[in-house]
Amino acid sequence: MNQKYDVVIIGGGTGGYVAAIRASQLGLKTAVVEQGKLGGTCLHAGCIPSKALLRSAEIYSNAKNADKYGVIAPEVGLDFSKVQARKEEITERLFKGVQHLMKKGKIDVFEGKGSILQSRDVLVRFNNDERETILSSRNILIATGSRPRTLPGLEADGEYVMTSDEALQMKELPNSIIIVGGGVIGIEWASMLIDFGLEVTVIEYADRILPTEDKDISKEVQRLMKKKGVKIVTGAKVLPESLEKGDGVSIKAEYKGNDTSFSAEKLLVSVGRLANIEGIRLENTKVEVERVIQTNEFYQTNEPSIYAIGDVIGGLQLAHVASHEGIIAIEHMAGEKPVPLDQSLVSKCIYSNPEVASVGLTEEDAKEKGYQIKTGKFSFRAIGKALVFGESDGFVKLVVEEESSKLLGAHMVGPHVTDMISEAGLARVLNATAMDIAHTIHPHPTLAEAIGEAALAVYGKEIHS
Repeated sequence: MNQKYDVVIIGGGTGGYVAAIRASQLGLKTAVVEQGKLGGTCLHAGCIPSKALLRSAEIYSNAKNADKYGVIAPEVGLDFSKVQARKEEITERLFKGVQHLMKKGKIDVFEGKGSILQSRDVLVRFNNDERETILSSRNILIATGSRPRTLPGLEADGEYVMTSDEALQMKELPNSIIIVGGGVIGIEWASMLIDFGLEVTVIEYADRILPTEDKDISKEVQRLMKKKGVKIVTGAKVLPESLEKGDGVSIKAEYKGNDTSFSAEKLLVSVGRLANIEGIRLENTKVEVERVIQTNEFYQTNEPSIYAIGDVIGGLQLAHVASHEGIIAIEHMAGEKPVPLDQSLVSKCIYSNPEVASVGLTEEDAKEKGYQIKTGKFSFRAIGKALVFGESDGFVKLVVEEESSKLLGAHMVGPHVTDMISEAGLARVLNATAMDIAHTIHPHPTLAEAIGEAALAVYGKEIHS
């Protein structure tokens, strides 16, 4: 006999489980179908484990340079098994927290693969046995996430070629690595591995790393990565057919008109992610798919009872975006009146060392949209807290509309900027001006003083420059 629900969510990742909690809050009888572990990619193969490794790499790098702070630590070593154990401990603790939230919300969790039989029925095939059940629901939410994209000829082999999934499970570190792709994930791994002491080479097809970031940010990150020892090659097209394995790996890339060879012990492919839309039987529905699932602004598909959120619909593939989309979708199902997501209000973060964060339009985007703009930039070198931390590289850059001084975008590279960007995000939500930000009293000494100074710099009134 079918079990009946108000909403069945296929996928228990960040977007899916947050949506489930919101549905429970609204009094909807809710089920989550998850083939792997609750928390999905973000918790088990992305955000959390990678940041745990990045933190260990940062501590290791700081310890090796402790003498700069007057701390003598002549014997600094790395036990990578303990690094991995700490990562697993953090992940497991958060996993148990998500399980507790499901129980607290009286949300039924089905461990198995979910697929759609028709617009209101989900077939669950349970893990580890051949049992099946059918869940009938007024609404279905697809939140199946994504997986690392590979290039033909550069598929992960478990030994020489990796994606981020395999890299997170390394039992020991190689001495050297080639990273194909200089986007967000590639640069985070480059930063982490150079801090762990590896020889790192990044090969990027575009003419700059982090090509979606403001050009000033990309330029500064590239300078700082090179300063740390990362070899960065931009404007280079990797030739997968040239891959050779044996005593490590070697591969060629078209670079400045020539085929240039690169060698290392391992190769990490970091060229984006693909939506997980196979196997959920979308062909049984009217759902429109054009590489990703097509939805309206409330994440409703052409099949009115089916919604989709997160990486399966494209856009900004960020955990916090998926969560917000999930809340909007659930509220729409429940007859609420949610406000559609404005992607220009979404803060984006890169957890390299130094960190990168941004919200709103880049200088280039603002000009392309026809805005007359002014910018204000302020270096962390003039910020006392940054000097105390010993992390004074980087800057804050604000992009504002010239006539109104309304904040159009904020871009930061430097220490702990991922924790600072929300101030600019709130300013964007409130349509604040640069002067509003300048009038905000930033405590001293703090890193956030750089935001206030950048706001003053828009008007040529910065104090400490």
